[in-house]
Amino acid sequence: MISFEPSDEQKAIVEAVSRLVEKEVRPQARPCDQAGAIPQAILDSANSLGLVMTNIPEQYGGGGENASAVTGALVAEELAYGDLALAIAILSPGLHATPLVLAGTDAQKTKHLAPFVEERFAPGSAAFVEPSFRFDPRRPATTAKREGDGYVLEGRKCFVPVLAGETPILVFASEGDGVQGFFVPRDAAGLTIEAGERNMGLLALPTAEIALAGVRVSAADRLGGEKGCDFRLLLDRSRVGLAAMGVGVARAALDYSKEYAKERTAFGVPIATKQAIAFMLAEMAIDVDAARLLVWEAAWRIDEGLDASREVTLARRTVADTALRVTDCAVQVLGGHGYIREHLVEQHLRNARGLSTLDLMTFV
Repeated sequence: MISFEPSDEQKAIVEAVSRLVEKEVRPQARPCDQAGAIPQAILDSANSLGLVMTNIPEQYGGGGENASAVTGALVAEELAYGDLALAIAILSPGLHATPLVLAGTDAQKTKHLAPFVEERFAPGSAAFVEPSFRFDPRRPATTAKREGDGYVLEGRKCFVPVLAGETPILVFASEGDGVQGFFVPRDAAGLTIEAGERNMGLLALPTAEIALAGVRVSAADRLGGEKGCDFRLLLDRSRVGLAAMGVGVARAALDYSKEYAKERTAFGVPIATKQAIAFMLAEMAIDVDAARLLVWEAAWRIDEGLDASREVTLARRTVADTALRVTDCAVQVLGGHGYIREHLVEQHLRNARGLSTLDLMTFV
């Protein structure tokens, strides 16, 4: 029999994350959005839960747990239920930790995992998306060419999270017939981190375009060393994480508009009793549940070691459409109030718009 019931351990993790969301993430969603920054205290508090550290092997200072994609999806959804930008920032250490755990050499793990098992939050950063309408994740225009005992990187990337810190940027580039990752120090010669981007949504998350002009890295900085990495697996895990966050955003908008509809009265009765509103809320709930099941199926296949590319693609596209539709409906339920910043639904809509246009990397 198929079971959709999370394990007791998964329930405990989700409950801990839910408490963090209610006490710290949700109350700071609007202030962080307006300030365009995230206080270090929130990141340190979230880091204390060990959401990334527990998946790092014990020999490198972590908890030694298996990096379950299903558990990661549950955590990602719950964090994004509070705020999408803060969720991506909180899980950014996974941009390094997960690829290292899955594909890194022993030397790379020893070198790069150390900051992510410390008490203080250390951000991760990955350069994946490119500023071109022809961008193909499996055939990036950014290139890595072997020269001597290292590689030379050329290209441009955008939507790169650049939270304050000293950790390198994991750059994905075309090499031969595939895609590989390269750890590039932030002060590398030829690397330019340009002025922060001004986006429609995700305002609290600092992102930037970067230019790589003849950036040289050693062979030891190639993710997985001579063996390299399975980029397809990394891309699948990234998209499952982003899809799970989209479910969280949609769920947050649904819950907010549903409570509003119960309290807002028109002609002496709550607007939730009006057929048009009630039907809209019901359809929103159906969409959220359907999208979540697609995410869980894709994550389950990853955990089982099965080819999940088809399921991941279905989940990714469905969630992008669902999040945009549900958040837009939430704004409609609130009417004119949905358009003002007194209510979070307009922020959810702005953030959801990015899910259907961006392919930000976030690993679970």
